[in-house]
Amino acid sequence: MYVDVAVCLPLSRTFVYKAEEQLESGSRVLVPFRKREIEGFVIGSRNEAPDIEIHPITRVIDSSPLLRPEIFELCRWISKYYVSPLGEVLKAALPPGISARHIGRGGQGGRPLVPLHSGVQGTRGRPPCPPRPVLTSDQSRALDAIRTVTGFQTILLHGVTGSGKTEVYMRAAEDFLAADKSTLILVPEIGLTPQLTEWFSDRFPGKTAILHSSLTKRQRIDEWLRIYAGEAPIVIGTRSAVFAPLENLGLIVVDEEHETSYKQEEIPRYHARDTAVMRAKLAQAAAVLGSATPSMESFHNAESDKYRHVALTTRVEDRALPNVEIINMREEYAAAGKQVIFSQRLLQGLAARLERREQAMILLNRRGYAAFLLCRRCGFTFQCSSCSVALTYHRTIDKLLCHYCGLARRPQARCPECDSEYIHYVGEGTERLEAELMKIYPDARIGRVDRDTMRHMRDFERVLGGFRNGDIDILVGTQMIAKGHDFPRVTLVGVIGADAPLAMPDFRAAERTFQLLTQVAGRSGRGREPGEVVIQSYFPDHYTFQLAVTQRFEDFYARESRYRKGMFYPPFTALAGIMVTDRDPARAAALAREVGEFLDSVRSKTVRILGPAPAPLERIKKVHRHQLLIKSASRATLHHMLEKLQAYVEEKKIGGTRVIIDVDPVSLL
Repeated sequence: MYVDVAVCLPLSRTFVYKAEEQLESGSRVLVPFRKREIEGFVIGSRNEAPDIEIHPITRVIDSSPLLRPEIFELCRWISKYYVSPLGEVLKAALPPGISARHIGRGGQGGRPLVPLHSGVQGTRGRPPCPPRPVLTSDQSRALDAIRTVTGFQTILLHGVTGSGKTEVYMRAAEDFLAADKSTLILVPEIGLTPQLTEWFSDRFPGKTAILHSSLTKRQRIDEWLRIYAGEAPIVIGTRSAVFAPLENLGLIVVDEEHETSYKQEEIPRYHARDTAVMRAKLAQAAAVLGSATPSMESFHNAESDKYRHVALTTRVEDRALPNVEIINMREEYAAAGKQVIFSQRLLQGLAARLERREQAMILLNRRGYAAFLLCRRCGFTFQCSSCSVALTYHRTIDKLLCHYCGLARRPQARCPECDSEYIHYVGEGTERLEAELMKIYPDARIGRVDRDTMRHMRDFERVLGGFRNGDIDILVGTQMIAKGHDFPRVTLVGVIGADAPLAMPDFRAAERTFQLLTQVAGRSGRGREPGEVVIQSYFPDHYTFQLAVTQRFEDFYARESRYRKGMFYPPFTALAGIMVTDRDPARAAALAREVGEFLDSVRSKTVRILGPAPAPLERIKKVHRHQLLIKSASRATLHHMLEKLQAYVEEKKIGGTRVIIDVDPVSLL
């Protein structure tokens, strides 16, 4: 017999091989391919072979598929919707290193990972499981909406920060568990898993599993096997957990559904939120998208009745939302006669919290000590030799680093261009904020959360656990600290550099800024004491900041929608990005023009094409990048064009890694 195989390469077409035995769709095989052997997945069988030379399968890896049928169908949908090679999608659905021999040992997984992830001995460092409080009327209404779902339905759970969305998730999971149905909870970042895992594990002992990339290969396989064997009907994980092998799925929750980290930025480029909705549809389950600041797309779907909209308008225990104040940093500059990092208002607020033994958080969404080094005589800046970005100075290791390719070099005392000694450190990052605060408040206990300090799960547990226990007074961090965390002692949140995101060349810049400000503001005042938020800005009259004061997403949505409609951007149009790459800049530009000409030849009147043009980050890791954007009023028309482009690229043997198709892109950089 003969089988069609989707190889694990960036190729959309399938290949025919000869099989000695009957193989089910989804079985993994090793096949000869262009003078090497490659892994692939059987996706169908046939009795007759095409009129070409057919090679036999080298080896059957899994005689029975490890992917459940519903996951296989989900992968087919991802491949079609995101115009991604099916073999690459199927590969992403399994944990690395898994094989049939793991299933063959009796289908038993390892021990639950919760003890490994509590991080600190005893109860210190563990977020205490919130007691089962009496639900607010909003929470009760939200829970009833989830309970009464029959078949498939998507609910946008739009709750202000501190409104008790997590308790709704846990009550809903409890109901589905009682009905012998499983629950999948997705979170946007690994740093949010310890708190949520502890809460669910306390509420549902022995029934919770976790899936994310910080687990070892052995741990990921063990957790996957526990889920596969039905030992863990509740799964908490990041983006890739959308493929968890749960049976009898009743509920999928996508927490902080607006977060861009749900979008995979390499092949296959799927969005876990939208994939979760499709998985719920295939399983006839309830999908709950939770956020205090929904994405424009999700709110538009709720407005158009595609999703059901359920609002939580008040905080639990009738706690007030924090008072938000915008500080005009131009006035601070005029008063001080120089640029300052902290406004007087923020410094006074921090001093008051230290005196009252309360806690504060400071957000700056840029790591490192200085944004770049500048020669004040000739204007030279230290640039990455492989990427179109300046090198960031990290004082702790005394190195200039590229945050895209990882290039590291020692800072020079003199300018390499003019031999001047006037090297100036420009801009600040979280590392400098931490150092400056230590100078101003030498007796304060200060912690930092960013990608430099949070390299392992134990780092999150150590710092966040210490902050939760009151061992840290001021927590400085990037957007990692902005959402999902519950710290009842925090009564002040400060935001530094709030203007920076608005300068990004991306139509979503205002949306992301509003979301970040609202989310980080929500960390303040979650306990008994009222909260305050101080946002520092050089453009305090910008509508994003003015609306962030009220924290009313509906008002922001109305304002932003006018801009999006006028400019023909999502959620009012379908969008795809095409990135053309090459190590040679001339070849990259020529290929981009060729792609643009092909798209022009197949487009309809309802389609708009922007570009080709150099990407905002024109070079990354020595690869030159050119970009095109395709806007279409019809998603079907858009997909038809993209499929034609995919076929053209493969016919011309251009290579799938040189022309990258990104459906529903979340970043235009």
